[in-house]
Amino acid sequence: MFEGLKPAYLNSIAAIAKKRSCKKGETIFNEGDEGNGFYVVEQGTVKIFKTSFGGKEQIFHIYGPGKPFGEVPVFTGKDFPASAVAISNTELIFFPRNDFISLITDNPSLALNILAVLSMRLHQFTVMVENLALKEVPARLASYLLILVNEQEQNNHIVKHKSSIASHNLVVTLPVSKNQLAGLLGTTPETISRVFAKFANDEIIEIDRNVVTIIDIEQLAEAAQQ
Repeated sequence: MFEGLKPAYLNSIAAIAKKRSCKKGETIFNEGDEGNGFYVVEQGTVKIFKTSFGGKEQIFHIYGPGKPFGEVPVFTGKDFPASAVAISNTELIFFPRNDFISLITDNPSLALNILAVLSMRLHQFTVMVENLALKEVPARLASYLLILVNEQEQNNHIVKHKSSIASHNLVVTLPVSKNQLAGLLGTTPETISRVFAKFANDEIIEIDRNVVTIIDIEQLAEAAQQ
């Protein structure tokens, strides 16, 4: 979000930032709370979700270090449209709405950066809706693993599997539990476990707890399109 900004602007942004610590399970904000600012994850993991009247939870996003969330109300002036909860012990950076709007007024480059972030967020929502509406669970899971590959590769977290014979194998770490992953993909933990087992039997992946070794990324990409 702040990439390419001059040091003077970065100093101004740092001056309005506030630190917040959240324990695992702690609510950061609820749907309908005043959108008085937005957050960036410094350490830990946060889920963004809605809960239906029947108590069913739909997870929209799960964010780790470096990811912003809660930006939209900053610009619309409306309340938070969903809830946010820390799913691990988490350190956050909070940017108050009024102070941040003042900075944007003085620095159009910052507005362009934020527009890029929100455009990417809209694309992610479009992919999620497509997956939930049009794809079966195996395709949803395959698509999610490919997203993890791209994200972790960008963050330089992809490593070669030391015990793997194939040098091109990629290793990704699931950032959430299978229960939370099921909520993100709109299914049940039992179904997620069965699909993981099928991918392993088909020698597309190997899985050890929350570590997934991708053996055949071409087959995984093909599964994502089915």
